[in-house]
Amino acid sequence: MSASPLRVGIIGVGMMGADHADRLVHRTAGAELVAVSDPDAARAADLAARFAGVRTVGDPLELIADKGVDAVLIASPGFAHEEQVLACVEYGKYTLCEKPLTMDSESSLHVVEAERNKAGRPLIQVGFMRRFDPEYARMKRLLDSGDFGRILLVHNTHRNKTVPETFRSEMIVSDSLVHEVDVCRWLFDDEIATITVLAPKPTGRAADGLLDPQVAIFQMAGGGMATTEVFVNCQVGYEVRCEAVAELGNVTVGLGQDVFVRSDDHYGGHIPDDFRDRFARAYDLEVQAWVDASRRGEVVGPTTWDGYAATAVCRAGLQSLATGRPVSVDLADRAEILRGAAT
Repeated sequence: MSASPLRVGIIGVGMMGADHADRLVHRTAGAELVAVSDPDAARAADLAARFAGVRTVGDPLELIADKGVDAVLIASPGFAHEEQVLACVEYGKYTLCEKPLTMDSESSLHVVEAERNKAGRPLIQVGFMRRFDPEYARMKRLLDSGDFGRILLVHNTHRNKTVPETFRSEMIVSDSLVHEVDVCRWLFDDEIATITVLAPKPTGRAADGLLDPQVAIFQMAGGGMATTEVFVNCQVGYEVRCEAVAELGNVTVGLGQDVFVRSDDHYGGHIPDDFRDRFARAYDLEVQAWVDASRRGEVVGPTTWDGYAATAVCRAGLQSLATGRPVSVDLADRAEILRGAAT
């Protein structure tokens, strides 16, 4: 591992970018935040001023090309990711890209091919942070141990307390369900072959036209099945749970094993309002793992292929949401892409 700290630049300093900046400065070993870039120059300057030695760069592509930046954390809007990730590949910069990898499967596949054929080595980690959450990570280890036999079913619950009125039905698939897409591919170690997205009568708390909640059904290529409820105006709090059902037992995470209180004729524990609270430890571990791997010259965690596959599944999910019928997921031949990189 390099003896020098990893000099990191952040592109996009909205909610997630600002959160990552604080994480890199205060809770990540072996990293140094050196530059930030955002279309809102005042917001970037305000953030940079909070930390010693951090400068602002107006053009994100200039930040990527900067010789004083070793690695890039991309927290910009999804529509900007393709250009920025491809630039990171061009300059050989290790990158942590918040989901989505890109906005559509064609451009995501372009990134996969560019990384393999142009860089010739992995450079990109995609920000599916649940793989780093201690509960999810233990679930994966238990399932992989073989002690429970073959995994048969996964049941997911994904609820937000509220969302802005600008939140659209399609965003439940592309912005929320996408996490369960990655979780199921990871737990099953398999691709999703077919997706069905159904919507019951919406809650009266949803904005006009918003189909909320939604239920997604995944048919895995190897025969497994997963169900996911996504309810983004549940009014209760941010609740994420997952149960994996195997031949010899089941494993559940997200039951809220916090301090349990009985007082004043009530009992219960804390339900967070915000995903950054629920997955704070996961984000810390994710970024630390990225920094450590980048200093070693490696990539850990979700890859560009994982980002591409998740985007392809969500694209099929949007078609299913519109029709109410199952839609097959169209994926490229992964083995063919790997062969192309080797020649």
